[in-house]
Amino acid sequence: MTADETTTTAATRKGVHDRLDALGPVQPVEVRPRRTLRLRVETVRQLRRRRTQVAAALLVLLPPIIAIAFSLSSDDPGSPGGSDSGGGGRQTSALYSLATAGGANFALFTEFAAGSFLLTVLVALFCGDTVASEAGWSSLRYLLVIPVRRSHLLRQKLIVGLASSAVVLILLPVWAYVVGGLFFGWGPARSPLGGEFTSTETLQRLAIVVGYTLIQSLVVAGFAFLLSVVTDAPLGAVGGATMLVILSNILDSISALDPYRQFLPTHYQFAWLDALGPTVVWEDMARGVGISLIYAAILFGASWWWFDRKDIVS
Repeated sequence: MTADETTTTAATRKGVHDRLDALGPVQPVEVRPRRTLRLRVETVRQLRRRRTQVAAALLVLLPPIIAIAFSLSSDDPGSPGGSDSGGGGRQTSALYSLATAGGANFALFTEFAAGSFLLTVLVALFCGDTVASEAGWSSLRYLLVIPVRRSHLLRQKLIVGLASSAVVLILLPVWAYVVGGLFFGWGPARSPLGGEFTSTETLQRLAIVVGYTLIQSLVVAGFAFLLSVVTDAPLGAVGGATMLVILSNILDSISALDPYRQFLPTHYQFAWLDALGPTVVWEDMARGVGISLIYAAILFGASWWWFDRKDIVS
């Protein structure tokens, strides 16, 4: 048999296996699970998802739409709005009446308007779709036999989901501040309780609001991530987390549930309004941070416990 014939002979022909035997034993490939499913790879995958692009479009379009609506409105936002009784109601009304007072006030109003539903849905989308979508595509079991350890897969998915949520929660007020400044000026923020902040105080108060919102979002992320490892339906995880938050808000509005409603995960959702007074009142925000961290620890821990024992069949 000539050399040319040897190179073209199929591997199933007689005599070829003898040459394979001469190569000696094949060394096993060392697998490093920690080097599988890297954060860069997972991040690129999520950025290419259509839902990520839709979420980005919503964030970009929302502040200009609100600003144009205020500009075309015949009402005078600078006038006192509403006759709500109670400090929270007066602050909410004042946020609307001061929305066109400058970029900072416009950012605060946009944060309040989007925080009750839109931001909840986006956080639930990023953290609830991540594992359930893999199961829905029947790719989850293949990821786990690469092999990717279950704890490693959950960690990478959660890190990217939380990072995406954080980008959304930071980008919205920053972009709203820019849009509000372009439409209504760059003056320092005015307090809903009266008075003005200096430029430095304005940035400090905005930072407190954004930081507190990030911590509060951990509850939504926890609900969504737990449902994501329980169900194979991404919409079920996202919708389920959103409905749980809505249910908590409904129960929180029932004053007859006092004092138990203060332990609901959304009871202190808008406690950041206490940062808009002449002095920052930390009591409710501290309680909100504590409750959010407790809920998040329980929900994320339950996600790991469930997924570690789950039979991956899809």
